[in-house]
Amino acid sequence: MLSRIRVPLGFVVGVVVLYLATPTPALIAAGMPLAVVGLLWRAAAAGVIRKDRGLATRGPYRWTRNPLYFGSLLLALGVSVMSGRLACALIVLAPFALIYPGVVRREQSHLHRLFGEEYASYARTTPAFFPRRIGPAMFDAFSFELYRINGEYNAALGLGAVLLILLLKTA
Repeated sequence: MLSRIRVPLGFVVGVVVLYLATPTPALIAAGMPLAVVGLLWRAAAAGVIRKDRGLATRGPYRWTRNPLYFGSLLLALGVSVMSGRLACALIVLAPFALIYPGVVRREQSHLHRLFGEEYASYARTTPAFFPRRIGPAMFDAFSFELYRINGEYNAALGLGAVLLILLLKTA
């Protein structure tokens, strides 16, 4: 149930955070790199994954089984810093703590059913969420076509809109 509301809830959280935000140029400068790194994790993952048609193990999937969610967390933390309010950080982090653990468990079960031992082996060697290490192959096997098909450009557009609103609030 909660996994179905995670996207609409994200929009509600975004509106509340933008309303409550008290950004400054310094906070925007501090949070933007974190948000961009999160956006890059998401982009790299979206350009590799072929949902339910093959097990993604390249690009950022070599370091975490959930690079889209990890990227979302970094992106959200970056926006939280830019907002300048501890309350915003708590509002942003609550859905991650409440919704994503269950979503990840359901996805793991689904992938195990689809890919069996291949997924089990991958899961034994790759952390579920926080990468233990990263390397230069973040964008190996990246496909702009998959990035487009997976609609990941919407995250970049969303960050652009958030940045514009936060900049307007500093004026």
